[in-house]
Parts: sequence; structure tokens; C-alpha cells
Amino acid sequence: MSQKPKPSHGLAACPGCAEPLDSGDRFCGACGYDLSAVTAAGVGPDRPTVAIGVPVNWPDAPPREPGSLSTMTQHPGDLPGTDSGGRDLPADGTAPAPAATGDFELAAPDPRAAVRVDAPVPAPGAAPAPVSARAQAQQAPAPVSAQGQAQQEPAPGSAPAPVPGAAHGDGLCVACRAGRVDTDGYCENCGHAQPRERDHMERELGGVAAVSDRGLRHHRNEDAFAVSATTLPDGSPATLAVVCDGVSSATRPDEASAAAAEAAGAALCAALPRGTHPQQAMHEAIVAASEAVNSLAEKAADGEPHRNAPACTIVGSVVADGLLVVGWIGDSRAYWVPDDRTAPAARLTEDDSWAAQMVAAGLMNEAEAYADERAHAITGWLGADAYELDPHTVAFKPDRSGVVVVCTDGLWNYAEGPEDMARVVPADAADRPLHGARVLVGHALDGGGHDNITVALVPFAVPPQGAGSA
Repeated sequence: MSQKPKPSHGLAACPGCAEPLDSGDRFCGACGYDLSAVTAAGVGPDRPTVAIGVPVNWPDAPPREPGSLSTMTQHPGDLPGTDSGGRDLPADGTAPAPAATGDFELAAPDPRAAVRVDAPVPAPGAAPAPVSARAQAQQAPAPVSAQGQAQQEPAPGSAPAPVPGAAHGDGLCVACRAGRVDTDGYCENCGHAQPRERDHMERELGGVAAVSDRGLRHHRNEDAFAVSATTLPDGSPATLAVVCDGVSSATRPDEASAAAAEAAGAALCAALPRGTHPQQAMHEAIVAASEAVNSLAEKAADGEPHRNAPACTIVGSVVADGLLVVGWIGDSRAYWVPDDRTAPAARLTEDDSWAAQMVAAGLMNEAEAYADERAHAITGWLGADAYELDPHTVAFKPDRSGVVVVCTDGLWNYAEGPEDMARVVPADAADRPLHGARVLVGHALDGGGHDNITVALVPFAVPPQGAGSA
């Protein structure tokens, strides 16, 4: 779960129970933990804003030899195209200098380490095998939207209706199975808190899928997502996924992530059919998400937003007309995993985080930076108290099929390097994205589930030979 720079006592969450803290707290309101001995920790400033240029005219992919990986396998800076500032990315296949936000050296994965493996396909009529015992225990009875509403088949021309009530559905306590559940979500008989519909959410639409889970340590899910499919003006398909992680040290982080995911998804679905270039559409979607989160901030007496306003990170991906576009603010990530696992995987985003800045500045190596308690303090987020609105967007032209993994740190903490992520993504993830997303959530749960976990899988298929490009 992402964190803003820490408050005066140096903690965004209670060391005893992980309850979010305010800057003036001396004791945890949930468990009474004494915070007075904790010293403050300073965090460096955010990077300067990079202004976006005019709408992108995407260049043709450079010539390549058969089997070449020159257009998609490494860091985004290795690939032809333009970044969010309108600057050309290298097109000669040479490796650029380390990016300003950090180009990390990642250790090779331990082949003996346990990883999630794809479960066998059940026989027709047989019950599906569970992805994980914990994931099965928390799985909602029906797919739900990113706002926590169960999905029902709507009448023609109507929107799906939300289903009120506890996630278990029958009104009885999931613990004692005797007491009724009151409107606050607690059992009137034994007082047990009931699972909420947002604790586990699933959605699959148009070949793209996402799963979000509360995890095993947090009392609520502060992640959200939006997935959708639409068409370009020429009738060709476009798929998109947006994943948001509420900033745990801010107020109402769950509302912030839900508002951002909904606004960004709606903006992309409106812009792409109009013919807006996908990279420009992604930039506009992040701006729309920012405005949605800003609108949640309460005003102080002087008319300015409160400092601890609702906030979240965002990462999104669009696959359209042979292009793969990624946009983000914060430390949620996107990875590229090719179907051919002999080809390298790649991380497509660069964190807006304290640790990334320390590594980029040469002040710490990666191991030292990520071992520091300030590692996950973010330097960019959506919210009324953000330093600057600095959307990052990058576009790619993969030369082979694969899948884009769009996720919060609740997943990538358990599969940080591209090689690690490729090892845990099921081999058939492009064909069964919902199953693949469930497997990845199960991997994080089996690893400890210390944070909310959200992952979306967006398959990318190489356009047919001779097809046009943007």
C-alpha cells in the first residue's frame, strides 16, 4: 500500500496493528501503541513536472532481423517512440544511460524458490481446483466491479444494479451462522465483523481481467481497478486496464482509488473511439483521475484543501492497433511478460518513490534503499495535496505476443523483478486472463498477503502481417 512522506512521528501506520495514523497521533487509536518514541523521517522532494507535448505521431518500427527482440524486451528507454515529454526514445537498439528515476540491476531469481504454478484445467462439469486455500476462502460469490458492487445481468439498455448487504449474501453471520448482520456490518449475536464486498473483487471483460483482494493483514481494501474493451474509429478493438492504490497515510484512501479508477476508465472509453492517440488518451485519463480525487478533498477554513487529502497512485495500460501504452503516477507498476518465456520480460514503469530516487542519485544501492523504512514513501500521487501533476506515459510496439501485468505493490513486493514476475504468471495467461490474475493474487497471499493486492492482465497479440499501425 503506497504511502505519502511520513507524518511527524515517522509512521504512516501503527507498528502494532497496521491502522493508518495521522500526523498528530501519540497513541494508536485501535490498539493503543505508544508512538511518542518514534522519530520523524524526512523525505526528499518530488521530481519536477514534465510537460506533455503535442499529440504523438507514432514513428514506424525500425527494421529488424527475424527473431530480433530490439523493439520489446528491455527498459522502456530502449524502445522506439516518444515519452510523455514528447522526446524521442532511442530507436537504434542501443542501451541508454540509466534513467533519472532509476534503472535497477535485479538479482537472478533463486530457482529453488517456491512459486505459484498454474492449476490444471478441470474436466467438464467438475468443480474448479482452488488457486489458493486462502484465496478461495476470501473469494466473492460472484464477480464484482472495482467499486465493490456485485455484477448482475442488466436489462437491455440499463446499467447493472448494485447488490446491498454483506458479501456472504444470506444475511447470517459468517462466524456463528446464527446472528443477523446489522447495517454496520457486524453480527448482532457474536459481534464478528463481516467480509465486505470490496474485500475481494473480480472482473473479466473483452479479454482483459482484474482481481483485487484485501490481503491477510489490512482491515479493508484500499485498491480499485477498471477494465474495459472498446473500439477505435476503424472498428479495431482496444482493451484497457487501470489499477489504483489508495495512499494509506491519507484520509479515505479507498474512496480516492475508486474515484480515480472509475474516472480514468471512463475517460479512456470516451477518448479512444473518437480517434485520440492512445498515448494522449492515457495522459488525459490520468488528468481526469486526478480531478476526481481532488474533488474528494474537504476544504479548510481558508478555502484550501486539507493537507492530508484523499490520495492514490495510478497505473494504466491500453492495447490498441499494435501499440502498447502505459501511464502512471506513483509506485504501482506494469510489466511485460512475453508468451515465449525464453525471451526476457521487462518492467515498463519507473517508481515515483523515495527508494527509486536514492538509487537514481547513486546515494544507495537497490538493496539498501528498499531495506530502508522510507522505501515506499512515494514522491508522486493523485490528490489535492500532491506537489505537481506529473503523468508519465510511454508507448511501445512489441514484436511478439504477450501479456501486460498491471498491479499494485501488494503483488510486486512478492515478484519484484521482471524475471520473478514472468515465473509466476501462468503460461496461458493471455488466453485465460481471469485465471491468471487469480493465480497472481494467490501467489501474493501465499507470500504473506501483507498489503492489498490488485492485478489486471491485458493480453497483447501481434497484429497480422501487413496490418497498419498508428
